[in-house]
Amino acid sequence: MTTVLAWSGGKDATLALHRLIETGDPPLELYTTGIRETDRTSMHGVRWRLIRAQEDALGFDLQRIDIPTDAGNDAYEATMREHFQDYAERGVTEVAYADLYLEDIRQYRERLLANTPLTGRWPLWNELTQDIAREFIDLGYQATVVCVTDHLGPDYLGRTYDRDFLADLPSDADPCGENGEFHTFVHDGPHFDHPIQFDHGDTVTRTLDDTTHHYLDLT
Repeated sequence: MTTVLAWSGGKDATLALHRLIETGDPPLELYTTGIRETDRTSMHGVRWRLIRAQEDALGFDLQRIDIPTDAGNDAYEATMREHFQDYAERGVTEVAYADLYLEDIRQYRERLLANTPLTGRWPLWNELTQDIAREFIDLGYQATVVCVTDHLGPDYLGRTYDRDFLADLPSDADPCGENGEFHTFVHDGPHFDHPIQFDHGDTVTRTLDDTTHHYLDLT
């Protein structure tokens, strides 16, 4: 199999990459979707230069897939299928995702792949999220919380993703944030050639799909 990995820059994608490397099947490259107008990733709101810094530290090529701010779902899906076809022509056979247990997300990805020559791969699927969280931390990876919803609140922004962070989570929050409670940026650990240096910038609050998100700008 020749694999590419959907890359967010966060802890779950990093652990999925770790698993692929350790099993002797590293991906051909990583790919990330982002917003052209803001020069940031689409989900975590991280500046592209920091994602490129991850690319350099990890030693994997990374393809940037730009999605316009006002793109609807049809435009997004057409863009992704075009890139999947390009991957197939390069000999790629599967796309790896770091999803954990949300069936609707997996079904959506499988539907996107259905009319392409590619298949999906889920290295972390259906494992206990508390085990995944502890594995990531115990391996020595370093991550900073860069986005939270009001379920946690902005006081959680900028915190290190470690066992103290897990202990402070509300009892109904997933330890991996699989329901969108928080997102992270990984900046050091195994397979990183060097740590990524950054500073904490401003906090920005936006409402998306009736959910309030708080973002920490890393600079």
